[in-house]
Amino acid sequence: MIALDPVPHPIDTLPLRGQPDAVALEDKGGTLTYAALEAAVGGMAHWLSGLGLAPGERVATWLPKTRTACMMPLAAPRARLIHVPVNPVLKRAQVAHILADSGARVLVTQGARFPALEPGDVPADCRIVAEEELISSDVLPPSRADTDALAAILYTSGSTGRPKGVMLSHANLWLGAISVAHYLQIESEDRVLGVLPLSFDYGQNQLFSTWAAGARVVPLDYLTARDVVKAVERFAVTTLAGVPPLWVQLLEAEWPAATAARLKRLTNSGGALTRAMVKGLRERFPQARLYPMYGLTEAFRSTYLDPSLVDANPDSIGRAIPFAEILVVDGEGRRARQGELVHAGPLVAQGYWRDSERTAQRFRPAPNFATSGGMAVWSGDTVIEGEDGLLRFVGRDDEMIKSAGNRISPTEVEEAVLSGDETAEAAAFGVADTRLGQAIVVVARGDGAREHDLRERLRRELPSFMQPARYEWRDELPRNANGKLDRAALKAGLA
Repeated sequence: MIALDPVPHPIDTLPLRGQPDAVALEDKGGTLTYAALEAAVGGMAHWLSGLGLAPGERVATWLPKTRTACMMPLAAPRARLIHVPVNPVLKRAQVAHILADSGARVLVTQGARFPALEPGDVPADCRIVAEEELISSDVLPPSRADTDALAAILYTSGSTGRPKGVMLSHANLWLGAISVAHYLQIESEDRVLGVLPLSFDYGQNQLFSTWAAGARVVPLDYLTARDVVKAVERFAVTTLAGVPPLWVQLLEAEWPAATAARLKRLTNSGGALTRAMVKGLRERFPQARLYPMYGLTEAFRSTYLDPSLVDANPDSIGRAIPFAEILVVDGEGRRARQGELVHAGPLVAQGYWRDSERTAQRFRPAPNFATSGGMAVWSGDTVIEGEDGLLRFVGRDDEMIKSAGNRISPTEVEEAVLSGDETAEAAAFGVADTRLGQAIVVVARGDGAREHDLRERLRRELPSFMQPARYEWRDELPRNANGKLDRAALKAGLA
């Protein structure tokens, strides 16, 4: 188990934690040692520094899990730039929004993706670079960056409007890596399969926490559950992180007993595990320790449940992770047994990029009874703290849809639905779904005669995880006293 050192370092120094000749990354192309990782990150950072950008400029990546995608979270900060990872499954409209909102000066992507972008999608002062260009024989040494300086902006959907950029410092990323590597007890001999998108804090931290422990990460873009099974066998994987819909798929897949026995650590976030899932995972992977976790991008991760407590408390989200102070606060700002989960401490992000209004709503001073000073993240989620100190999730106060591990803004879905002429009014909701956690249902005004056209258009404009599963067509949609759509009535009708 790695030492729980609370002193942060620049995130780009992570490759120095592993033994130089140990394997840091393995994929279909072979292996990369820690010494080679350090050299590659230094070369990439040197290339970026040659662009003449001012410190703090943004560099976006729109890539699958290539080696470039894995190293850019370190290379950009080493060059004193801010990394903006873009989910590779996003379509051009979402990519264009993130590039414009972040003010990205560089977009690193693949030549095959160029045709997907249309005139105006990339800002005039943003240079498009193919990932194979980022090679330099010269190496930039590790930075001595102020650990409070921004290192990354991760875009996450809000309950209203378009995705917003969460600002993360070197310290946020470093301490998150140390915290997770410590409580998961990752050892240098471990092999971590990275199946989650690197644009997610959960997916990106798999890189960081693995390298913090001097272990090996195996990045994987998969299409089917069978791909994951084969990767666990091929790369002798010991650790697998997932979200509930993935566990459903993996429990339905065929697992050779010897392959299932390789896994000694399973971690879950992005939605609660059901009792049936816990039982199924226990039966399928009897050698594995199961870590349920709760988090939000604004504070990375808040809680985890010790594997020894899972069977007796399958509905709990556990206790605070190292470096996090978790408080339960009532409507009057007092400590309570049931109330809003508030996260304080050094893992709290720096706010939303260029969005002071929404920053002020979510990032507010910690309660006066908190040990940690400064800003805290007020999650909007209601939890109960038991006599045993374990927290249990009650409900989400906002209207976010959580489907297949993705946080989806209903407003963004609605804007896409209404951007055509198939319907004039629509509202999107999440409804319980055994496979996805929540499925997207759209209630729209009309007779549904053009539902086929609407579905075809959205397949072109929205990523797969944002596609509505069902449409409910109504002659009229209810309104409240202010003339707005009565969302409560619409949702109640769905229930």
